[in-house]
Amino acid sequence: MYELTGNVVLVTGGAIGIGASIVKRAARAGAKLAIVDRNLAAAEALAREIGGAKAYSADVANFGDMERVCGEIVKDFGRLDGAVNNAGISGEMGPIAACSPENWAAVIGINLTGVFNSVKAELAHMLPAGRGSIVNMASLAGVLAEANLASYVAAKHGVVGLTKAVALDHGRQGIRCNAICPAFVRTPMTEALFNDPGFVSMMNGRQPMGRTVTADEVADIAVFLLGEGSSGMTAGVHLADGGIAIT
Repeated sequence: MYELTGNVVLVTGGAIGIGASIVKRAARAGAKLAIVDRNLAAAEALAREIGGAKAYSADVANFGDMERVCGEIVKDFGRLDGAVNNAGISGEMGPIAACSPENWAAVIGINLTGVFNSVKAELAHMLPAGRGSIVNMASLAGVLAEANLASYVAAKHGVVGLTKAVALDHGRQGIRCNAICPAFVRTPMTEALFNDPGFVSMMNGRQPMGRTVTADEVADIAVFLLGEGSSGMTAGVHLADGGIAIT
């Protein structure tokens, strides 16, 4: 079910955090990894740890960047079988009345338009091949609202809708598209929050599991969705939230 031997998989935001966990888990499943990140040095460092991986620099908010990178990946590896569109930012926190237009544009530009740009560039190579599995990283904030994160909530709700649209538009052409919706996961982006014992206690208290989900657990879901074990699954919105959504 977690077999990816020979598959070429692209991971955006793949140099650190959840993205790096996905890269490592997919490599263990036998995939050849294309690590796409704005931080090329970090992507190259991770690629050196993994046999057969290559690092690429791109800004997902720029369609031309993603079009170029997908072309380079296919040139280097000969194909593109799967993609995890994971790159994202949290943006500023605060009520929507205090949300700046600049923050809105930045968060929507990376977290939603960036996923569109990535999917469109990936499909250009997957559709001629007649197959491909795309996994979009949404969030619990893609199905529930979180206070003081209006831009992030709007972007991640958009990712969920985009995922369903891709599955509907291209399912008969061999494309599967699913979304993963984690709650707060400890990564470099959230490290400051997890260093606050009050925050950790609050998060653990919200979750029926009594703990937060780890980056590796999210990565396991992504690898499953990339592989043939999930061949009957598309348009799915898969919660990785420790059960918060039911509380």
